[in-house]
Amino acid sequence: MSKDKDKDKKDEGTEPKKKSKKLLIIILAVVLLGGGGGAYFVLGSSGTSAPTPGKVLALDAVTMNLTDGHYLKLKLALQTTSSASADLDGSKALDLAVAQFSNKTVAELSSNQARETQKSELKEKIGKAYDEEVMDIYLTEFVMQ
Repeated sequence: MSKDKDKDKKDEGTEPKKKSKKLLIIILAVVLLGGGGGAYFVLGSSGTSAPTPGKVLALDAVTMNLTDGHYLKLKLALQTTSSASADLDGSKALDLAVAQFSNKTVAELSSNQARETQKSELKEKIGKAYDEEVMDIYLTEFVMQ
């Protein structure tokens, strides 16, 4: 019996260590999962999702002077967000477009890449001017003479 008692004591001595390791692993898993879930909640749902599109506001065409006696006829449309006010005025957008494209050379606006660069700069300015109520712009008419 003394051998059985010694064996029982050895078993009793090893089980708490196994339980403490299991408990430690479980606690670490809970902490990691909780931290991951918290990070997802804070970073994932921080409002950085894309805005929902609203109405498209077509603006009147505007003609502006380029350098060397050339002209640009530009027509814009503003893609508003669903949270944009119903009476959005396009005057600020047209003013920014005239400032963006006026006095450029025909060569500066002739390539697709140059137009896209100018358009992206204009989109950023319009987004700031309208407090993020405009999510995109469309150049519906772009004629140089």
